[in-house]
Amino acid sequence: MDADFDSLAAFVRVAQGRSFRKAATGMGVSPSALSHAIGKLEQRLGVRLLNRTTRSVSPTAAGAQLLERLAPAFAEISDALDTLNDERALPRGHLRLNVPRPAAHLVLAPLLARWRAAYPDVILDVVTNDAVVDIVEQGFDAGMRFGELLQQDMIALPVGPEIRFTVCASPDYLHRFGVPETPHAMASHECLQLRFPSGAIFKWQFQRDGEEVAVATNGSLVLDDLPAILLAAQQGAGLCYTYADYAAPLVANGQLVPVLEGWMPPPERFYLYYPSGRHMGAALRALVDFLKS
Repeated sequence: MDADFDSLAAFVRVAQGRSFRKAATGMGVSPSALSHAIGKLEQRLGVRLLNRTTRSVSPTAAGAQLLERLAPAFAEISDALDTLNDERALPRGHLRLNVPRPAAHLVLAPLLARWRAAYPDVILDVVTNDAVVDIVEQGFDAGMRFGELLQQDMIALPVGPEIRFTVCASPDYLHRFGVPETPHAMASHECLQLRFPSGAIFKWQFQRDGEEVAVATNGSLVLDDLPAILLAAQQGAGLCYTYADYAAPLVANGQLVPVLEGWMPPPERFYLYYPSGRHMGAALRALVDFLKS
């Protein structure tokens, strides 16, 4: 190639503005440096592009012909860069999140209307998945998990309210089988068991006075869906371990009764997380700022 991009761009600026001084000011260089660059361009091309006098600058016939071809191309490039800058500054496009179902229910769902009103040009694509996935490998921009499940190379931001847990059962179940007083009493109770996507069965977590207890429960019902477990508990099938917010309406109307309240572990938080080494687009930045506020 006989000419580089910068020298051609310099020629277009000078030819369109009919002034070395104006073009130099816009490019942040001196007029003499710009004149030298155009001179070298003319030498490489073997043709004079600009007529110069002490008072004016104008394209030669060859320069006018070249300008006619180059000007639209440089205008397209300028528009493309402006669009890229707008994309960086204004949140828009597609934002893919991978979150467990409880996070979708308890953190995201209450905020979706406000998010939509604030960022109508962002398509927020939420995939609910209780399995722990590699968000980079699966093509997600960010994910949401409890803190202990996060990878070390992720940036993490606590989001949403504190998440509390509860153990509860129907009044009828407790009347028939009694109220457990300690976590160890679970061994003699029908416990509604939760199976993770990995196949592992959730161990019920308890804590009091610094003592942590993880109980491998017994039960003839094993499900992978917390709402189904809650419904089974409501119907008297056994004790369930669930999110306190899930059980709250049923506790309020007396259909479920909390037990072992003094043994429940401290509340946890969900975290929004994303790769630390990746450029953060405007849409993800908007989500981070939105959840912080």
